[in-house]
Amino acid sequence: MSIGAKHSKTIFQLVGGVEGVRVLCNRFYDIMEKAPEAQLIRDMHPADLSETRENLTLFLCGWFGGPSLYAEKFGRANLAEIHLFFDIGYRERDLWLACMQKALQQHPIENNLKKKLLERFGTPAEKIRITCQQQVKGLPVLVTSTFK
Repeated sequence: MSIGAKHSKTIFQLVGGVEGVRVLCNRFYDIMEKAPEAQLIRDMHPADLSETRENLTLFLCGWFGGPSLYAEKFGRANLAEIHLFFDIGYRERDLWLACMQKALQQHPIENNLKKKLLERFGTPAEKIRITCQQQVKGLPVLVTSTFK
């Protein structure tokens, strides 16, 4: 995916390829681990974040328009299904997005791209929140779609 007609590069390329995505993901989890206000979402993750960091890296490579590394390793990702048994509400969604915003602010890319990426992250974050809240409330949950 590219961010507009004037750009011929994909977001994946603009972010710095696999290594750029890895740096962004590591920075994101570093922020989550160190920020006291993020403890709520940090507690939803395993003590050792090594695998989690790598999985997000693989997923975002494909989501940013690069190689489908996550799909090659695990099959298509269904983010709602992956997060289904967590109680993710508005607060959790917003904390996740705040950590990602801080990671993006530190990433060496154009400010317009940082803004676009944060907006893009908002869509799956909200879909995950809705699905998780349906599960928590005992409502029927459809988790058949993947996020692009």
